[in-house]
Amino acid sequence: MATVVVVDDAAFMRLMLRDILVEAGHRVVAEGENGQDAIDLFQAYRPDVMTLDMVMPRKMGILAAEEILKLDPRARLIMVSSVGQEEVAKGALKLGVRAYLLKPFRPDQVKSCVADVLVL
Repeated sequence: MATVVVVDDAAFMRLMLRDILVEAGHRVVAEGENGQDAIDLFQAYRPDVMTLDMVMPRKMGILAAEEILKLDPRARLIMVSSVGQEEVAKGALKLGVRAYLLKPFRPDQVKSCVADVLVL
């Protein structure tokens, strides 16, 4: 079981991810709705995994990821993006983000992605 923080500006996406993660046996310790939340929650909880939406208010997910990785280069971040943003998501991997998920995703993809990131 891993501790997870879910960050997405859409409440329904946070709910969907939380439900999938809990079903997989993980513990969602916090949720945020923007990039600044992501940074603050990472510092507060130091989760095993964090999911970050790519496009969010206050601070984009990719910028939040950069700041988090400066705080902890070993942070296990998963970028969540929409179809059409694949190139930016792939660019996030070069920064140190561990993986990315494309919306719309399936529960089995989320579970597999988190499991893979936990062993990296």
